[in-house]
Amino acid sequence: MYAWARRAGHAQLVPVKGVDGFNRSAPIAGPSYVDVTEGGRKLRRGARLWTVAVATFKSETYRFLRLSRPTDEELAAGTVYPAGYVHLPRGMEAEWVKQLVAEQLVSVRTRRGFARLEWQKLRERNEVLDCRVYARAAAWIAGADRWTEATWRDLEAQVGLPSRSRDGDPVAPGDGDDVTARMPEQPDAADPIAPSAGVLRRRASRGRRVFTPSYLR
Repeated sequence: MYAWARRAGHAQLVPVKGVDGFNRSAPIAGPSYVDVTEGGRKLRRGARLWTVAVATFKSETYRFLRLSRPTDEELAAGTVYPAGYVHLPRGMEAEWVKQLVAEQLVSVRTRRGFARLEWQKLRERNEVLDCRVYARAAAWIAGADRWTEATWRDLEAQVGLPSRSRDGDPVAPGDGDDVTARMPEQPDAADPIAPSAGVLRRRASRGRRVFTPSYLR
């Protein structure tokens, strides 16, 4: 796998390795170069490997799952879903949901008698939870925790969602807000695989920004 990741490059590929424990200074560490062997030859620079503290993102996921859904009356009055709320489509299979909550956080004793927290399986199949954790890690590596509100509005506009005011309410052009509804740009006809949405538009930096990642809130 390391050899394949190295050949594929790191532009759109993020090799990850999960590690247990809560004693990590950050949920993601890396990237670090790992040695790989191809045909008996050791490469000088291997694949770029990111280490993921899966316990941290599992705790964040379960915290998000405990968030309450606004009532229909609250939604009709303009209340928005809480940040991090997990939206599941109707008709979701029971097996998928069981895999999402297939682990529990328990306190165990070490050989020296100290208590520590660790995630343990409640059932054998837990692939959905793993996919959620590594997708969250990919978002962290992509920098989603540092994106500004303007960046999210721009991404929403690229997929045709209506622009929103600072209060989160949809607005139409001419409502006096500083944002306008925009349709997604069409891909270049000469490039059939050019993305029509999801393009991050980089703005010039105006100094350092201090942010608090969601896993620390």
